[in-house]
Amino acid sequence: MVSLAAAPFVGGEFTTASLTWGAVAGLAGGIAIWWFYLALAHGPMSVVSPVTAVLVAGIPVLAGIALGERPGMLAYLGIVVAVVAVVLVSRGSDETVTGVGHPRFTARIAWWTVGSGTAFALSFIALGRVEAGTGLWPLAVSRATAMLVVWLVIAVSWRRVVWPARPLLPILVGIGVIDVVANGALIFAYQNGMLSLVSVIAALYPAVTVLLAVIVLGERIGRIELAGLLAAGVAVALVGLAG
Repeated sequence: MVSLAAAPFVGGEFTTASLTWGAVAGLAGGIAIWWFYLALAHGPMSVVSPVTAVLVAGIPVLAGIALGERPGMLAYLGIVVAVVAVVLVSRGSDETVTGVGHPRFTARIAWWTVGSGTAFALSFIALGRVEAGTGLWPLAVSRATAMLVVWLVIAVSWRRVVWPARPLLPILVGIGVIDVVANGALIFAYQNGMLSLVSVIAALYPAVTVLLAVIVLGERIGRIELAGLLAAGVAVALVGLAG
């Protein structure tokens, strides 16, 4: 694991609390990914993605406020704009990842959607509880736990595992490095900022994905996604000014 290899160079001390929170974050994140892709595979993406996004952005904000955080009026406005931005950017087509047009949003898919959004949010909250001075060790535990969840799902489902081709290995390693940098930065942001503000900005990652698709892949976006990108920029500015 890239995070485990990088952890000794970053330093930090082992604490039971930080490693426990890292494990909780990994467990919640692994379950979240599992349920999210189940919901996308069987349900309408245009419903699943926005609902999940609202839960991911909203629950940590409520948790932060419940823990005593008071961001201020300007920050609250930024939070509201950020939630709107996430919903707008997350709205996809009516097709699922399996290519089946106009699938129904059944009760089971609703449970998967709400469960995945809640689990993602719990992962954010757990990372936010990691104490300062522990380096990347909690992240290494988080990634190991999430990987264990994925392998357990594969084992239970009895699906044939397709190993990546050798030319893809450098790309996968690069993805791992980027993942460590991103999540390491997220942990340090939590340690120096409010859970409510850091989480809602982190939840804007769909906007970055859309923006990169436009810049790198030359994709065209609709008016809804464009409005979401503009709202995301406004939200970041508001939260930044509040800080």
